[in-house]
Amino acid sequence: MIAPHVPGNPAEDRFNEVLALIQRARRQAMQTVNTHLIELYWQVGAYISRKLEKAEWGDSVVGQLAVHLAQTQPGLRGFTRPNLFRMRQFYETYRGDVKVSPLVRQLPWTQNLVIFSQSKLPEEREFYLRMAIQEKWSKRELERQFKAALFERSVTHPAKVSAVLKQAHPSALEIFRDAYMVEFLDLPGAHAETDLHRGLLGRLKQFLSELGRDFCFVGSEYPLQVGGRDFALDLLFFHRGLNCLVAIELKVGRFEPEYLGKLGFYLEALDREERKPHENPAIGVLLCASKDDEVVEYALNRSLSPALIAEYQVRLPDKQLLQAKLHEFYALLNTAQGEGGEATSGSTL
Repeated sequence: MIAPHVPGNPAEDRFNEVLALIQRARRQAMQTVNTHLIELYWQVGAYISRKLEKAEWGDSVVGQLAVHLAQTQPGLRGFTRPNLFRMRQFYETYRGDVKVSPLVRQLPWTQNLVIFSQSKLPEEREFYLRMAIQEKWSKRELERQFKAALFERSVTHPAKVSAVLKQAHPSALEIFRDAYMVEFLDLPGAHAETDLHRGLLGRLKQFLSELGRDFCFVGSEYPLQVGGRDFALDLLFFHRGLNCLVAIELKVGRFEPEYLGKLGFYLEALDREERKPHENPAIGVLLCASKDDEVVEYALNRSLSPALIAEYQVRLPDKQLLQAKLHEFYALLNTAQGEGGEATSGSTL
């Protein structure tokens, strides 16, 4: 009889390293299969593209190819007429782009389909390719970020951070956002801070996905004691990439400058009482229902705390409006650069 597994049993725990090796090999095998599959789709797309460009084939021949493959390779899936044309579009979208084309091999076909079919600009495609790889987004989450217009928001509304935070963590501008979408909470227009707090805890997995992959949840209403008084921090996270605690204070109204003082107080308490020797100073985030950008700029300009102010939005934004603002942004950028200037991804992302 096989002995039942007992958690913490040394006789079984000693095999954990072997199990880890097996799991790692499986992940690598899946990645290898995906890479070869994407390469196959690339080559098929290139072949069809050349045939059509040279007028050796008409569109109807692609349909005949799909029928032939179905008849001669009955177990072969994914080579329907629409998919063959998608492979052609896939190849023609990225051919010649030596910077971006290697990225597509790191994502499954379904994610690639979403990105090259929904992106309107080369910069947008590169942005979502890199983000999907970094955050390991599922197809569902990737489509959600498209609906939330993450690219447009990142370009036209970058995160508002203090000079101290920007100097200590230059990469913070790429990690934090100006606004966070919490439409998954289904909050009414009028709601209390307790509703927001309770909703975020109830949908913590979705909130962590919105924050970013490197965020780890530490605690809610995290207790801090200073002198003889007790305080409670709304939400506390840890960011692995920045190697620091991240305190989030929730405000259901608009941002007010005095909020920064209390947040700075919490950050000082975290650094003195909670921060470990190998960690960087804590970062603070004020998550408000609304904010005036000019008020935010004034408040952050003299702030000595590594902090930022962001909005939470309970409804997905108007993507068409954001796309119009993006076009205006690029037009202004091109004008500033002079005739012949180009807006590159490096200058906007």
